Amino acid sequence: MKKQFIIKGMHCASCVYTTEKALKSLPGVKEAVVNLASSKATVNFDEKQVNDKQLSAAVSSVGYKAILGGQEMTNEEADKIQQTKSLKRKMLASLVLGGLIVWGSFPVVMKTSPTILKDLFVQLILASIVQFWAGYNFYLAALPAIRHRSANMDTLVVVGTTLAYGYSAFVTLFPNIVKSVGIKPEPYFDVSTIIIALILTGRFLEAKAKAGTSEAIKKLIGLQAKTARVILDNEEIDLPIEKVEVNDLIRVRPGEKIPVDGIIVHGETSIDESMVTGESLPVDKRKDDLVIGATINKQGGFVMRATKVGEETMLAQIIRLVEEAQGSKAPIQKLADIISSYFVPVVISLGILTLVGWYVFGPQPALIRAFLNSIAVLIIACPCAMGLATPTAIMVGTGKGAEKGILIKDAESLELANKVKVIIFDKTGTLTMGKPMVTDIIVQNSEFEVRSLLRLAASVENYSEHPLAQAVVNKAKKEKIVLAKVNGFKAIAGKGVEGVIDGKKIYIGRSEKSKLRPGGVGVYIDNQFIGSIIIADTVKKTARETINNLRGIGIESYIVSGDSKTITQEIAKEVGIKKENIYSEIMPAEKEKIVNNLKSKTLDHRSKIAFVGDGINDAPALVAADIGIAMGTGTDIAMEAADITLVNKDLRSVVSAIELSKQTMKTIRLNLFWAFAYNAILIPVAMMGKINPIFASAAMALSSVSVLGNSLLLKLKKI
Repeated sequence: MKKQFIIKGMHCASCVYTTEKALKSLPGVKEAVVNLASSKATVNFDEKQVNDKQLSAAVSSVGYKAILGGQEMTNEEADKIQQTKSLKRKMLASLVLGGLIVWGSFPVVMKTSPTILKDLFVQLILASIVQFWAGYNFYLAALPAIRHRSANMDTLVVVGTTLAYGYSAFVTLFPNIVKSVGIKPEPYFDVSTIIIALILTGRFLEAKAKAGTSEAIKKLIGLQAKTARVILDNEEIDLPIEKVEVNDLIRVRPGEKIPVDGIIVHGETSIDESMVTGESLPVDKRKDDLVIGATINKQGGFVMRATKVGEETMLAQIIRLVEEAQGSKAPIQKLADIISSYFVPVVISLGILTLVGWYVFGPQPALIRAFLNSIAVLIIACPCAMGLATPTAIMVGTGKGAEKGILIKDAESLELANKVKVIIFDKTGTLTMGKPMVTDIIVQNSEFEVRSLLRLAASVENYSEHPLAQAVVNKAKKEKIVLAKVNGFKAIAGKGVEGVIDGKKIYIGRSEKSKLRPGGVGVYIDNQFIGSIIIADTVKKTARETINNLRGIGIESYIVSGDSKTITQEIAKEVGIKKENIYSEIMPAEKEKIVNNLKSKTLDHRSKIAFVGDGINDAPALVAADIGIAMGTGTDIAMEAADITLVNKDLRSVVSAIELSKQTMKTIRLNLFWAFAYNAILIPVAMMGKINPIFASAAMALSSVSVLGNSLLLKLKKI
């Protein structure tokens, strides 16, 4: 069983590592992934061995709180808004109070301050409000962690600011004792208050930026219709969307949002599916066509039968997939996790080493210098940036993909896609339209024209159930041809169909007397050949462009098909795939073997193979490939088997998905570089006493915000 839930109180990479470790320690938990950017955990476990209470207890044991259900989970968005407001109040209060303390104590500016602000007891009161009210949440997270012998970012903040505040309070209350040991009684309330103020400012900016990374989910949820006009007992009633049931008949008027997934039972229309598929052009729909919930009916009114409601609708599946993808972890993040597991204990050790070193070997006043420099080390060594580097980029990347109709199953798929060097395309429904279409009509008798020949053929074929017959009928409907009345219809097994129109026998099929082009069927009147209709599975308009674009970025394309060698070669030639990269007359079960065979032949372990198919009969091959890409059928099988689903049905999105992967990985690498470089450079600088604790806290906040800002820049990238 897989469950996703909120975790409160996390602020850094070590928080993530500690929580994951606690969850994984439970017997029956197969996998646990914690995402700092979304504050959510995704746990895969055996429900016979583990329950919600045990999961919650595991999270609580390391100082955090799990929200696994109930009203608090339902009101997640409202809770986030309330937390952000509270954070803003505390940030503003601590900035104001800290500013007043600086005004009354800093050597340069204190000359202009009122006498009351210079009073140490007044400063103590103001600093106490900041330390224990504005900084309350730091203690709330740090103390349980310390109790359970773990450490996190809050531990560093609490230790550093408590030392500064505690020393300052002691100096204020007992100045004579401090004087007696030869130390001038100078408090450092400005240090403790401004550090807390700046860290709260950083967290407030993080919260605002995180909200931007999850915009895709909000937009998708906002697409859902609120009501549906259901037909009950010949009356139309507006019902809340939650009360719509499968098989309900629903009327949808022009301009309305389609409430759920279903099939049109009456009427014709044009539907804007861009909000789900990313396709900008409206799609024509008629009786028996599928419609997707949350898309917009542009023109005609129609009646539909609900086929999927609630969590089963395509939009609900998309939202679930995007949430899971945003909560997953890319392999590259393992490096940050490993480092963060040792990071906080190492930093505390470095802080102690700095304290001892400056006290023993530093100039006078040695204790004060040692004290301030050790606080700077503790504060500046924030692992927040490391924790945010990967998940924020993943959230923005997967969200951007969803907005373009590209659904990415998890972070690992997003990372691997940029390593693809070989792509195998299924032919039918992938490179081609996937259904027979009339491509040409050839008239051999001067007494007839194209429309009259098509009218005769379609009138007879209208009684047949053969897929090729349906292609002829669809062509006639498209041309708005009125069909004739047919008598004596008869299907001739293996040959064709015949019927009588206006006393003349019409035969459509093959005959030894007439030579037809491949894919052609003859049309005969009283055994006289009058012309032929060419039917074929046509190549998608974007197929050649896609293959050319892939070649341009160094990716080799293959084609695999169950069709004959001749037909497959024709398609391959038309789209630009090399002759040596063709697999024809292949059974569905053999596609998996081809994928595995090509995987074994790849030049190096870093090169990956992708398979692009329709996601139904290609499921084994999609699973076998390093990256399975399903064309947007919108089926459960497609989304389950594939790593990437192209809901927009646009073949060019194969290239877009790879480009998105490259852009996301570039962002992640840059984020990790700056996160590591920040600590690698500034911790030694702080140990050498070159950074004031206040500047250290500002630099720490800036590092996290810069990582978030860099991730948000992904939104501006073109794919």
